[in-house]
Amino acid sequence: MSIVGTLAVAAYIAAQMLSDIASLKIGYVLGLAVDMGTFIYPVTFTLRDVVHKALGHHNARALVIAAGVINLLMALYFVWISNVPPAPGWNNNAAFKTIMAPVWRIVVASIIAEVFSELTDTEVYQWFVTKITRRYQWLRVLVSNSVSVPIDNIIFAVGAFAFTLPWSAVLDIFIFNLLIKYGMTILSLPLIYLTKHDSE
Repeated sequence: MSIVGTLAVAAYIAAQMLSDIASLKIGYVLGLAVDMGTFIYPVTFTLRDVVHKALGHHNARALVIAAGVINLLMALYFVWISNVPPAPGWNNNAAFKTIMAPVWRIVVASIIAEVFSELTDTEVYQWFVTKITRRYQWLRVLVSNSVSVPIDNIIFAVGAFAFTLPWSAVLDIFIFNLLIKYGMTILSLPLIYLTKHDSE
C-alpha cells in the first residue's frame, strides 16, 4: 500500500467518524439550521477518490463499507459507555449521556447516506476513468462528487430530520449542506494530485 493511500484511508475513516459525532448537534449558521458534521464530512468524497486512484476500485468500495461498519460500531460503543454506571464522585454522566449517546435516526440516516452516496461516487469515478479519460484528474473528482453529493444530501436530510423538524429546517439543512459540500469539493480538488499514478 502506498504512503498516500495509507494516509488517505486513515483520513477518510477519521473524517467519517468525526462528522457522524458532530452531526448530533444541529447548529444555526448564517441564518440556516445545519448539522455540524457538515463542515468536515464533504472532504470524504475527495479522500475516497484519492483512495480509488492510489489503491484501486475494489479497495475504495471496501473502504466505504468498512467505514459504515466502523461508524455503526462507534455508535453502539457510545450507547454502551453512556449506560455504564458512573464512578462515585463523577457527576457528569447525565450530560455525557445526553451529548454522546447517539440519536439513532440520525446515525442510521448518516450511515445509509454515506454508504450509498460513496458507493455511487466510486462507480461514477470508475466509469469516468475507464470510459471517458484518465486526463483532467480534477474533472473526475468534480464529476463523481457532483453525482454523489446530492444523493448523500437528500438521503441524510430527509432520513434524519423529516417529520421531527419543520420542513423549513429540513430544507435549510439540505441547502446549507449542499453549498458546503460543493465548496469543499472545489477546495479539496488538489488532493487528487497527491498520488501520481492510477492503481489498476
